[in-house]
Amino acid sequence: MNPADLMAALLIGLIGSSHCLVMCGGIVAALQISMPGMSARRRFAFQLLLSLGRLTSYAFFGALVGYFGVVAMQVGGASMVWLRLLAGLLLIAMALYIARLSTALVYLERLGQGIWQRIQPISTKLMPLNTPYKAFGYGLCWGWLPCGLVYSTLSWSLASGSATAGAGIMLAFGLGTLPAILLTATLAARLNQLKQQSWFRYSTALLLGSYGFYTVYLALARLVS
Repeated sequence: MNPADLMAALLIGLIGSSHCLVMCGGIVAALQISMPGMSARRRFAFQLLLSLGRLTSYAFFGALVGYFGVVAMQVGGASMVWLRLLAGLLLIAMALYIARLSTALVYLERLGQGIWQRIQPISTKLMPLNTPYKAFGYGLCWGWLPCGLVYSTLSWSLASGSATAGAGIMLAFGLGTLPAILLTATLAARLNQLKQQSWFRYSTALLLGSYGFYTVYLALARLVS
């Protein structure tokens, strides 16, 4: 498992979590209301269980896609270098999205609408979230919510080279989204304000884009040699 891949995925989750606040902010607010009569400590514990369920779904998807990538390459007789080339290109695309120079990844969200329509009724039956099992189960369903940033990172897991690496990439991404989801409204708003700063977005996008170009360069160098 490449540590640089994990760090890049963590950064994507952290910086892209402003998109998570838009996508999931309403869900978080609704879930707060659906925890009746709980103390602040118990409510935070349930929020952790929700996030644990969501990250479990992410890791499962990453492992499944990572394994599928390896099998597809073996069956097709192609080199893993092509998957690394794809990973680099996807990383560049995500850097452009974070820098707000491209919105192409948003269209990926439409791909999961059909699946979410089947999962959402299950999540509704788990309300109100008055037991730990319901909280974790709702988190598992939450992980299926259509999100272009999740899908693009999942596509990157396809090129990870193994089920373990794919799960690691998605888990790192999910951990990066936690601050925006778990922090109180005031702290989350301040974090979001920082992400709105152009210098912060561009510097992060530059780091991710540079790593993406480096990945593409290594893949092309192996193809040429």
